[in-house]
Amino acid sequence: MLLRHINYFLAVAKHNSFTRAASALHVSQPALSQQIKQLEETFGVPLFDRTGRVTRLTDAGEVYLRYAHRALQDLEAGKRAIHDVQALSRGTLRIAMTPTFTSYLVGPLVASFHRRYPNITLTVREMPQERMEERLNDDELDVGIAFDEVRSPDIETQPLLVETLALVVGREHPHARKRSIGLQALNNESLVLLSGEFATREQIERYCRQHAIQPHVAIEANSINAVIEIVRCTSLSTLLPAAIARQSDDLHAVALNPTLLERTAALLVRKGAYHSAATRAFVDLAREGHRANSAKRK
Repeated sequence: MLLRHINYFLAVAKHNSFTRAASALHVSQPALSQQIKQLEETFGVPLFDRTGRVTRLTDAGEVYLRYAHRALQDLEAGKRAIHDVQALSRGTLRIAMTPTFTSYLVGPLVASFHRRYPNITLTVREMPQERMEERLNDDELDVGIAFDEVRSPDIETQPLLVETLALVVGREHPHARKRSIGLQALNNESLVLLSGEFATREQIERYCRQHAIQPHVAIEANSINAVIEIVRCTSLSTLLPAAIARQSDDLHAVALNPTLLERTAALLVRKGAYHSAATRAFVDLAREGHRANSAKRK
């Protein structure tokens, strides 16, 4: 049923006249009468009594009038809601990120988004990249923050920043006052690392294989906070983004030379999917940060 039928019905009910209703609607009376007739044929009952001088609603018409008013109000509310969503005065956004980004990247990015769009409800999840890609494909997430090496052909990436992993140690560690160490020195390290379900661990192991390094993995953890706390409290070290160490007085990042351990952080979205106004705004904001970081490096 078209919105036009509802508007025509309400106009005749308001004016108690097809002639006056047609004039108010700026349509011809035969066209108006035809639309009302189609509506009555759809319901199988007359909605107006046309036998008197004044056109009046039948019992069925009186019942339908209440619902027609309500339907028109809901449709108008729907228009306003669409406008609000497009204007980002309401809406939702579902974000996920891999653990290392929780510590230094996601907080400032989400804070900036919330300042700009305080009425958008955010849902933030931390998870391995493989699970993130699955949930993006299942439309359970709007956007992910992970790495540009994706497994799913249905996920596209947009670069955010290039981050450098370093040997992160506590302040009592023997390397705590060094700015850099040679790669082979890692062979003498006992590490605490994220477990194998995380992309960071896979990247570290690939790096070690490429450079014939075999550090001893003393502890595995499935929480970035656990890794950091263990490093703080023991003589163990870890390989994490240098930016994490810079946020804490208890940690120190030691650069690996001559070959850095680098990776590209990226936004992940599903290819060809509908992206809400909130998703597009978040992606634009993140890309602004990427351009600013690129300008600083130049």
